This record gives sequence, structure tokens and C-alpha cells, in this order.
Amino acid sequence: MVVLQQQRNEKETERGARMTLLAKLPVFWALEGKRVIVAGGSEAAAWKAELLAACGADVHVYAEQLSDTFETLIARGSHHPLGSFAHHDHAWHAAAFEDAALAIGDCDEEYEARAFFEAARRAGVPVNVIDKPAFCQFQFGSIVNRSPVVVSISTDGAAPILAQAIRRRIETMLPASLKAWAEMAQRLRERVNERLKPGVQRRLFWERFVDRAFRNEPSPQAESQFICDADRLAVDLPPGKGHVTLVGAGPGDAALLTLKAVRALQAADVILFDDLVSDEVLELSRREAKRMLVGKRGGRESCRQEDINDMMLALAKAGKRVVRLKSGDPMIFGRAGEEIACLQQAGISVDVVPGITAASAMASQLGISLTHRDCAQSVRFVTGHSRRGALPENLDWTSLTNPHTTTIYYMAGRTAGELSNRLIAAGLSQDTPATIMQSITRKDEKRWFGSLSSLPAAMEHFGYDQPVLVGIGTVFQDALHAWGPQGSLIGSAKSLP
Repeated sequence: MVVLQQQRNEKETERGARMTLLAKLPVFWALEGKRVIVAGGSEAAAWKAELLAACGADVHVYAEQLSDTFETLIARGSHHPLGSFAHHDHAWHAAAFEDAALAIGDCDEEYEARAFFEAARRAGVPVNVIDKPAFCQFQFGSIVNRSPVVVSISTDGAAPILAQAIRRRIETMLPASLKAWAEMAQRLRERVNERLKPGVQRRLFWERFVDRAFRNEPSPQAESQFICDADRLAVDLPPGKGHVTLVGAGPGDAALLTLKAVRALQAADVILFDDLVSDEVLELSRREAKRMLVGKRGGRESCRQEDINDMMLALAKAGKRVVRLKSGDPMIFGRAGEEIACLQQAGISVDVVPGITAASAMASQLGISLTHRDCAQSVRFVTGHSRRGALPENLDWTSLTNPHTTTIYYMAGRTAGELSNRLIAAGLSQDTPATIMQSITRKDEKRWFGSLSSLPAAMEHFGYDQPVLVGIGTVFQDALHAWGPQGSLIGSAKSLP
């Protein structure tokens, strides 16, 4: 199998990175039965002590005096079966750090904080001094508790209020029933592992589990039903056989991705992505997934469709879960039909996750209905680029001149001049409103409005490095009046009203 390896520019190299810079490493630490130290008897120290005991820690509190909250907390004890409190009514000392897993200090003065920090470091105990970042080896984040599901948010101390706001939003998103689902997952795991092999089988099972977890409360029969599902999967999806999902990445804005598309990206072992897929969309993929650029761009060295087909087949036959990530919608000028036929012929299962096609994104960005009942009774999507790079030879130019139809031409940047000439020659008025949009929904989006006859000249201002969409029809008339005559406005979407 021969696959073209494209020369990647700096941006393309960056987009292949699995992880951008992190201010701190997020770590979840097991503390059951571990001895931890809390120095200080304040309200803040009480909160940290309660948090540690809730994790099952044996919390040793060193303080001559305790706040009322702290006294009540110690008297009540921990709800965790392994969590406990021991109060030492004197200040901390060096021997207190022996066999400790963590040390938390609440120190008013900097010299006290420094002494506590240095003592913990000498003993090899990770240390945090409350509200003194210079003396913290680790930090506590804002917590969303659906234990065993725990979400922690950190802003590296830069904006605690922002972290709290994020926590409140996540609280509203995660149902209270998630705790019960997570506990069920713990009970199911061993039985599922006995029935299903690692890789595609198990991942597909847990995807289905998650789908149900976010829809409703677990029923009493849920566990037995999931075990039956696992048994069926073992038969329907034998080990060593992969699966391919064609996913629509939309026009570029990651916020326009469907939930199903995000789940597919999170489940993939390998992602074969087009050159037009944005970095923001790729960032939503599973960190462990291998990302492979298989872009096809006019006028550039590209992967052949046959090579992409062979690559999908080889990966799926190796038992991989493959996502073929396409810009826009896979089923609209995305060669999905060829890929589906190839996979099905080889006995590889395949499914499709639709995406927002560029024409729909164009309409929403402009605030224009492509089928406004006063202007157009139908809309057509037409390719402006054939296999040989020119306009398709079999286009019905007479039907394309219907003034009551909005027509959107995909991949028509290099053929815009011929397109304009052919439409005018076929009888469409040269004053018919037209628009060009480039990099739709992205930061560098550009727009142009004018007449059909001025389309070729306008295209010269856009260039051919980025794909464009050409829209022709009376639905663009109001925009033409608002933006000025003959495409006089070309620029970034940010600079336009």
C-alpha cells in the first residue's frame, strides 16, 4: 500500500501534537488508610481536613485551638468507613511528618509557611500551604462530586472565581444519577472484561453504557441488561475486527460539532482527517488516538482516494476503531459513497455521523434563508470541480439558470470565471446577486457580495489557498444592497458589520 506523505508546514505539525502546555498536572490521589497532616485549626483548615477524610484518609490535626466548625467536624467523625480524625492539641513538629502521605498547613505569617514547607520537603512529603502558592507543591481545585465520578477544576491560582463559575456550570450539566451509573460501572467492569476483549469490543460496550447514563435513571434491571448486551457484542463483533465511522467535522467551528461526532472522536484508535479539518475539532479527539493527515486539495500533492481506502481497510482489519474525519458533511461532496462501498465490500462495518455542510453554515453566518419563500422555492448544491479539475461536463446549464432557485457551488474557486460565463451565456441575468465566502465560521472568514458578472474579478482577491463557497440567487439581493455595489467589500468577518 502506497500512501503519500505530505510535507507539513509548521501549523500542520502543531496540529498533530497530542497535548498543549499544562500549568499543572491534574492527578487524583488515593488516600484510603493513609496518614495525612493538617497544621492549623481555622475554618479553611477544617474544610481541607473534611475533604481528606472524605477520601478515607487518617487525618492528624495539629492545632492548639480549633474553630467551632473544626470541633464539630472532629466530634462528628468522617462518613467514609476508613476516614478518621486525630487531634493533637499542640503545634506541629518535625516528627509529625513521619509516614505521612500529604501535609496541609494553614500559616498566617510567611516565616511560618516557609518553615512548614521546608520541614515537609525534608521529610519527602508533598505539601500545600493554604493561600500561599509559593509554598505549594500541589493545589486543590474546585470540585464537582458525583463520586466515584469526581471533576476538579483548576486555574493555576490565577482566577479562583472563574474556577467556581466553571464548577457551577458543570454541576448543572452532570445529573445526580451519574453517581449511581458510575457505581454500576464499577460492579460491571470485571464481568464485562471476562466477556469482551480489550479494544473495539469493550469501547463500544462502554459507549452504549454512557449513552444511557446521560439519558435517564438506572433501572433495577439495568445491570442484567448490560450483561446481555456484552454477550451479544461478543458474538456480533468478534475480536480482531475493527470498525470505521465517517464523521462530519462541519465548517470549522468546533462548537458546531454534534454530540455523536464528539463521542466518535473520543472512541477512535486512529483518526484519518482531511486538510480542512480545524485544529479545534481535532482537539476534541481522544489523546491516545493516532492522527493521520490524508488531505486532498486541488493544486497540491495529495493522498489518492485509493490510498485512503486501502488505509481504512488495513486499520480496520487490524482491529482498530477508525474515524474518517471529513470537513462539512461526509455525504455531500465528501466521496463517502466510494468509501462506504469499499468498506462494505471487504466486510468492514461502517456508520456515518452527519455534520453541518458549508452551505448551511453560510446561510447561518449571513442570516439569510436559502429558501426564502419570496425569492426561492428550492435550493441546489452543485460541485464546481470535477475529477479533472474543471467544471463538470454534464451540468444542465439551462436548469441552473432558474431564477427561483438558490444554487450553492462547492469547490468553485478555480472555476468561478467559467461558471459566471456559462451561466450568463445560458440566460441567467448578469445582475443576479452572488456571494463568495471563504473559511466559513473560522477566525479568518471572508465575505464578498456582488453581481454574477463581477464574480471572476472578485475571486482574484480571495486567492486559491483556502476553499470557497459561491452562492448565486435572489436571496442574496438584500445583502448586495446592504454591502454595496459590485463586491466593493472584501475582508475579514471580524471587520465587517
